[in-house]
Amino acid sequence: MTTLSVLVPAYNEEKTIQRVLEAVAAQKIPGVELQVLVINDASTDRTGEVLKGCPGLYQKLITLPRNRGKGAAIIAGLEAAGGDYVLVQDADLEYDPHDYAVLLKPVLDFGAELVIGSRFLAPLWTRVNYFWHMVGNRVITLFFNVLNNTTFTDIYCGSVVFRRTLLRPGELRREGWDQQAEILSRICRRARVIYEVPVTYHGRSYDEGKKIRALDALPVLWRILSERVAGLMGAP
Repeated sequence: MTTLSVLVPAYNEEKTIQRVLEAVAAQKIPGVELQVLVINDASTDRTGEVLKGCPGLYQKLITLPRNRGKGAAIIAGLEAAGGDYVLVQDADLEYDPHDYAVLLKPVLDFGAELVIGSRFLAPLWTRVNYFWHMVGNRVITLFFNVLNNTTFTDIYCGSVVFRRTLLRPGELRREGWDQQAEILSRICRRARVIYEVPVTYHGRSYDEGKKIRALDALPVLWRILSERVAGLMGAP
């Protein structure tokens, strides 16, 4: 039996958090047991009340004393995770838990240690959204591929599964948008078997709460370069 720790960072997601957790709980994958950990990042709306009302939908609730962002919530979740593999599930329903079976197939069939979802590998459906977000994503992905000799199509997809022992939460220094670049750079240096699979995507608009902006790409590019330099200098 493979255990998957599902980390669900949540900040002011009272409208969607219960639906996300219900969708996660509905996933029944042969040979896989889910450990669901919710990290409430000091929400100021009713997210905490909603979570207290559905304790059967998760195994552990971590409440941060002050809001520090998704990156800090992920680190807190990693510190508490005990599964063989880890997956981060956004609480806003942009990524569908029904894709877990697709993400885990390379793990179960081929011993993959890292599986990244892609919104550009012909998923069954994807919501049409911002053109410049797609351009920025592809620039970041191309930069990552050139420096790391990989062939990803979407490194900033939110659906990522990795072997937990490949990453220690205490080694992570970034808590902003560049944290995913830090995580993927380090895992790619350590993982032997890496796969990419198509996932569906229901992206939010800015009116619906989307937060990422064009300038957020700059620290991401710098983090990719910094991590590659560290790797060349012998960092594990």
